[in-house]
Amino acid sequence: MAEYTFNVEMSCSGCSNAVNRALSRLEGIESIDISLEKQTVVVNTNLPREKVLETIKKTGKTVKEE
Repeated sequence: MAEYTFNVEMSCSGCSNAVNRALSRLEGIESIDISLEKQTVVVNTNLPREKVLETIKKTGKTVKEE
């Protein structure tokens, strides 16, 4: 199980809910922790990082690479 942290630009709870919904549909996600205040999405999963990143980007949100 790996933990990935993404810096995602989210301006409201609708944004974070969209990201949460998209990630919740994926098989293999153990947990999702979204902080609107810190603009972070922390995902515990056995999926590759690229798959999770791609799913977040499909919501139309900007992901800042570390």
